Amino acid sequence: MAVITVFNQKGGVGKTTTALNVSAGLSMLNLDPIAIDLDPQGHLTLASGAPAIAPKAGAFGFFDGGIPLDQVVHRLESGRRIVPATLDLSKIDALCGGDANISTKLRDGIRSALGADNAPVIIDCCPMLGVLTLNALIAADRVLIPVSADFLSLQGVDRLDRALNALEIKLKRRIERRVLVTRYDSRRRLSAEIYAELKRRYGDAVCETRIVENVSLAESPMRGKDIYAFAPSSPGARDYAALMRELGTDGFFN
Repeated sequence: MAVITVFNQKGGVGKTTTALNVSAGLSMLNLDPIAIDLDPQGHLTLASGAPAIAPKAGAFGFFDGGIPLDQVVHRLESGRRIVPATLDLSKIDALCGGDANISTKLRDGIRSALGADNAPVIIDCCPMLGVLTLNALIAADRVLIPVSADFLSLQGVDRLDRALNALEIKLKRRIERRVLVTRYDSRRRLSAEIYAELKRRYGDAVCETRIVENVSLAESPMRGKDIYAFAPSSPGARDYAALMRELGTDGFFN
């Protein structure tokens, strides 16, 4: 069971879109993944078409109410599974920040409640380093870093790479990471320059697949659908399918 955290310290780079469509791609491979939404805004929850829930029935109930993680997993109409987020998650830093053991709560919860499930876990985060994001990074075997093809996103990757390097020293283990370029426009020279610079800095950690700028990727969350269900013939569906093949070949999901 691979635990994959999707994170970048810059917003608007396609984190939720990537978490949604990687999770959907794993479902299409009959791996029955579990998506965990750790963003208080609940964008992955909304984009997945999840119904409204009480705060204690989702991720907040796990962190603040001591509810076992497997008891806040919901099966959606699409057939996929999710631990949904509510706005109450924004209270976790204040409520639990003083707990010395809080940063490993998600890792321990996954191991104890979901370990026997042996399904991949995809975690979506907000773009800030706090209690929830630290939990997601410590729980992760691998980190997928979406980067939109612009200069400021490039700086976000550098900050995250340094944070992961420091975290690896504390955890005494390697956190494998892959960088995914999103919102790529082959007509813009800047897109090619950003991709080339990422390859120069991070080499093989940068995915060969690039996610093109595509209106269907922006529209599908409004319908509560992944890109394969919403627009299966779109460039966005093509690119995420290519990403799944690339990461699958690399053993990223194992």
